[in-house]
Amino acid sequence: MMRSDNLAAQIEPFDSFWEGPENIEKGYGKFHEFYKYNYLNHFPADKNTTILVISCGPGYCVNTLNKAGYKNVTGIDSRESQVEWARKHGLNCRVERAFEYLDSQADDSLGAIFCEQELNHLTKEEILEFLGLCMRKLKPGAHLVCHGLNGANPVVGSESLAQNFDHYNTFTEYTMKQVLGHAGFTEVKIFPLNLYVFWKNPANYVLLAASSLLHLTFRALFIMYGKANKIFTKKIGASCRKPA
Repeated sequence: MMRSDNLAAQIEPFDSFWEGPENIEKGYGKFHEFYKYNYLNHFPADKNTTILVISCGPGYCVNTLNKAGYKNVTGIDSRESQVEWARKHGLNCRVERAFEYLDSQADDSLGAIFCEQELNHLTKEEILEFLGLCMRKLKPGAHLVCHGLNGANPVVGSESLAQNFDHYNTFTEYTMKQVLGHAGFTEVKIFPLNLYVFWKNPANYVLLAASSLLHLTFRALFIMYGKANKIFTKKIGASCRKPA
């Protein structure tokens, strides 16, 4: 098994959350809306299932899952300062390294794994190792939910790769399905991650309409070049299952 200290990303490690706002406290409300809209319906229906949130940061996703009624959620993050915020909010989060923590769990023991950090913080070899580790630790039929930078977005796709020294790749709908299928997962679903989910803010609707128009334009241009891409959000999410 690969060790965390030997992974390529050392400036912004894969097993820590780096996307939070400067005002961490305000992030609990904002990220709750984001996770609720984009991710919640991709988790198991059983609220008693054991869920592991990797790179949990201040516990934003753990918080959302708890509010949705999930009772057995654990978050892990390699940065003590992030986990301290989660603990202040009474969230079940701890300081752990992702690869080592996964390896310490019994095989077939987890009902779902959610990866908060983009898979782009792993090299291709490391992604395959990570997905294999997740496969072994999940129960048959259990869920993996993850996300990555969308290389198909003509505006920010290449910049998203270049703007962080610890970004090693981008994905498209096809390559995300490709790697998850190669790792043995089934029922792979790729979905857009919508940034504009703050329905009480009137500006949200303007931005949503503008982005929708842009995506239609991108779709038309891609068709002209014989490409089948349909999702152009900055990031794409994926949900899949370990075969039952």
